[in-house]
Amino acid sequence: MKYERVCIDAIGYELAPVVVTSAEIEDRLAPLYRSLRIQPGQLETITGIVERRFWEEGHSLSRGAASAAVAALQRSDLASTDLGALIYTGVCREDFEPATACHVAAALEEAGHPMAPDAAMFDLSNACLGVLNGVLDLANRIELGQISAGMVVSCESAREIVEQTIVSMLAQRDMTSFATSLATLTGGSGAVAVIVRKAEPGATAARRLIGGVMAAAPRHHDLCRWGMEHAKGSVGDGRTEPLFRQFMATDSTAVLEHGVTLGQQTWACFLEELGWSADSVDRTVCHQVGRAHRDAILSALGIPSRKDYIAYEHLGNTGTVALPLAAALAEEREELRSGQRVAFLGIGSGLNCLMLGLEW
Repeated sequence: MKYERVCIDAIGYELAPVVVTSAEIEDRLAPLYRSLRIQPGQLETITGIVERRFWEEGHSLSRGAASAAVAALQRSDLASTDLGALIYTGVCREDFEPATACHVAAALEEAGHPMAPDAAMFDLSNACLGVLNGVLDLANRIELGQISAGMVVSCESAREIVEQTIVSMLAQRDMTSFATSLATLTGGSGAVAVIVRKAEPGATAARRLIGGVMAAAPRHHDLCRWGMEHAKGSVGDGRTEPLFRQFMATDSTAVLEHGVTLGQQTWACFLEELGWSADSVDRTVCHQVGRAHRDAILSALGIPSRKDYIAYEHLGNTGTVALPLAAALAEEREELRSGQRVAFLGIGSGLNCLMLGLEW
């Protein structure tokens, strides 16, 4: 995939307000740690995550996404009415229907930023790659001349699944539960919005999208799963009925092994497609999973760690929000600067891999 007239105009974000340290989570898991003779400090040591953030209980996903959207609009000279599409791409959603994008649009209108009546509004889902897929959808629409600008929004909340996982781990108290639940405990919360707009060929434009490559290994689709499962709950008089509850299970070792293999294959195709060399890439931003995954993928791709920007240490894994939020923070800290070749390296459940190249 190559693009001639597309750029990222602005990235806005909203940080969740409640800071939860890995030490605090381990304090709650103390009975499990004692049973399995696990020394405190393992969660931070293994993942590299010192803390993550949660929304307040009952926080609205659509309003979180709308707050990030307002922040993006404040960094742009575009108005909300200039946007031809609004795509919500979070793993977490408001309802089964309508599309969470409609909730976000309503919240934006309440905030004084109405969408145009003919703007497309819909949801798009692809695990942690959702925002990057949304950027590509808008880029394609711009290249085809259907729209001149659009926005991708997402809001993720890890509070509920982390809380349920802690309860489950304490109930089961076995090493299998600890191993498959560890990745869940890295989850964080946040919101992001990315405005994509038309850039005339040959004209100077910041964050110009050069192209990208995607690859998939769906035979590994069951290595990382988040969904609903049947449970039984009491309804009185000794009777029970089926209920549903959230679950998340991750085979971290297998995800790492097969994810690195898929990443290597995608990276080689990415460099060939864009006509870049590995040495010519100035900066990278990977999906923010944790230390082991980041170190493994950078080593396999031959990318020096000094070229990569991380945010997971204090934000955790915020799913679809993670990579674009890290990019926004990197730009604010002048880690991403004008003229640099930047690679977004996304790997998500499925397994799917999507890499985008930009000239910042």
